[in-house]
Amino acid sequence: MRFDIISVLPDLLTSPFAHSILQRAQKKGIAEIVVHNLRDYATNKQKSVDDYPYGGGSGMVMSIPPFAACIEKLQEERSYDEIIFMSPDGETLNQTIANELSIKGNIIILCGHYKGIDQRIRDIYVTREISIGDYVLSGGELPAAVLVDAITRLIPGVLNDETSALSDSFQGELLDAPVYTRPADWRGHKIPDILLSGHEAKINEWRHEEALKRTQERRPDLLK
Repeated sequence: MRFDIISVLPDLLTSPFAHSILQRAQKKGIAEIVVHNLRDYATNKQKSVDDYPYGGGSGMVMSIPPFAACIEKLQEERSYDEIIFMSPDGETLNQTIANELSIKGNIIILCGHYKGIDQRIRDIYVTREISIGDYVLSGGELPAAVLVDAITRLIPGVLNDETSALSDSFQGELLDAPVYTRPADWRGHKIPDILLSGHEAKINEWRHEEALKRTQERRPDLLK
C-alpha cells in the first residue's frame, strides 16, 4: 500500500513514520509512505503556496496551483483509490473507516495549513474528507500521521500477531478488555484468577464481559 502525503511542512512527518510499527511496515515493503513538499510545486520565486482570501477576512488561504501540480504529477505515475483531505469538518475517523481504507492500494493525503485550502481543490480533486476530532489543529500533518497509523497496522503482515488488530478496541463495537502481564501479584494487586485457569473458552467469555462492562461505563454511545 502506498501513501503520498502533500504538506507545506514535511519535516513534521519525519518522526512519526521513522519508528515502531510504521517503520517496520516500510522495511518489510508492505507500506510505502512518501511525503511531498508542497513548496516544490510553487510557481513563484518566493515559493509561496498561499494568498489573501477573496472577500476579505483574516488568515491566508492555500492556493490551487501547487496542489494541482503535485496531485496531477502523482496521478500520471499511478492511479489512486482516494484523495483525502484532513479537515476538522470531515467525517470523523473511526475503526470502520480505517478498516475500509486498509484494503485500498494507493492514497493521497492533503495537509492543510493557515486558514484552509481553496474550496476548488476540495471540489475538483478530493474524494473524501476526514477529521480526527471536533477540534482545530495548526495543520493537517498530525491528523495525516494518525490516519496512516490507523490504516497501516491493519494491513496483513504488519503486526507480528495478525489477530492482534482484530481484537483492538472498536473492532467489534466494544472497547478492549483489561490486559495484564507478569508479575501475577504486584504489591498485593493480583490479576483475575480466570486468566491463570488455562480455560480458553472461559477466558474469552470473561474478556467479552469485561469489554462490555467497560464500554457501558465509558462509551455507552457505542452500544446504541
